[in-house]
Amino acid sequence: MWMMKLVLFTMLVAMAAAAAKVASKAATDKKVAKNASVAKKLSDKATTLADRSASLAFNLYHTMAKDKNIENILISPVVVASSLGLVSLAGKSNTASQAKAVLSADKLSDDHVHVGLAELLNEVSNSTARNMTWKIGNRLYGPSSINFADDFVKDSKKHYNYEHSKINFRDKRSALKSINEWASQTTDGKLPEVTKDVKTDGALIVNAMFFKPHWDERFHEKMVDNRGFMVTRSFTVGVPMMHRTGLYGYYEDGGEKLQIVEMPLAHKLSSMIFIMPHQVESLERVEKLLTREQVKTWLGKLKVSAVAISLPKVVLDVSHDLQKHLADLGLTEAVDKNKADLSRISGKKDLYLANVFHAAALEWDTPGNPFDTNLYSRDELKSPKLFYVDHPFVFLIKDNKTDSILFIGRLVRPKGDKMRDEL
Repeated sequence: MWMMKLVLFTMLVAMAAAAAKVASKAATDKKVAKNASVAKKLSDKATTLADRSASLAFNLYHTMAKDKNIENILISPVVVASSLGLVSLAGKSNTASQAKAVLSADKLSDDHVHVGLAELLNEVSNSTARNMTWKIGNRLYGPSSINFADDFVKDSKKHYNYEHSKINFRDKRSALKSINEWASQTTDGKLPEVTKDVKTDGALIVNAMFFKPHWDERFHEKMVDNRGFMVTRSFTVGVPMMHRTGLYGYYEDGGEKLQIVEMPLAHKLSSMIFIMPHQVESLERVEKLLTREQVKTWLGKLKVSAVAISLPKVVLDVSHDLQKHLADLGLTEAVDKNKADLSRISGKKDLYLANVFHAAALEWDTPGNPFDTNLYSRDELKSPKLFYVDHPFVFLIKDNKTDSILFIGRLVRPKGDKMRDEL
């Protein structure tokens, strides 16, 4: 294994030097990036909600990581925060206040929460400013007998861009088909199925997303080959792996036996952070370290270094029902049919939150900005650090302008055929 990595290391350096002869940095990209950085300042309301959603990211991740039935995790904390905002908008009394409390926003006014979340989500999902693909669909499903209140429909569209749909839950097969087809259309087919089952006696929240980052410096299209990803020491799947060498924020935590790498996305308004143990292992040990404060500490220790990166070229698509996990964080009334007061939805106290489907697809691919041809003549690139992502890891996508977390997750088992059992 180490011999293979050494060969790959040598190949990466050689190919990087060769690529310098043909690659060029587009001046227009620099101009766009410069213009994008001079953006409208975020309001105090949105800044507050960005902070609260970042805390929610770690709270929810840890709750989900405890579930032994979950392998891969992929959640967008800002979208989950918006779903909580919707619940507070739909609810009254303790049902509404619990939704705000899960977001650590119970001391904020309703207007502060709704206006702040709306601005935050509009800011971070601006695909043009960030040169990325992020398709987001949010829909509230209710039983066919419901009459959505006009004010609720207007306010939920205004603040959270929610669609509203009645569905006949008595015909479960048709209901499932309708939900899954909508999610597939919303994500250009990247999410063909959100769920195989639904509860038929309440309201459903469905978030469907597709995110594809555009790297600040692209990977080499011709440097993609099939490699092994070790799910465990005895189980390996084959995945396409893409490679590049460049200057990145890098830190090795020798005490905790971890590597941390930060890769900027175009136009450097956000970045992807990888946290990977030295060897293949259960991520439980790493996840115990994963707090907002610890991540800040790691990021503070990053140094710009030459790094030879090998990353799976895969699509991570995951659908989570967050109902139970949000209940574990304190959203107990909205999900209880005997206690829920979501009467602002229809004017009647006859609904509860039966499911909260949070489905997302994240695609790691080669496209990005052209790289600087002068980079590979620099001495520091001759001896890069090796970051070979061939076993489970944790990742975050962090927005640098709002300091919010766009996504947090882990890749434990990518899609791929079993390769071999290793002794």
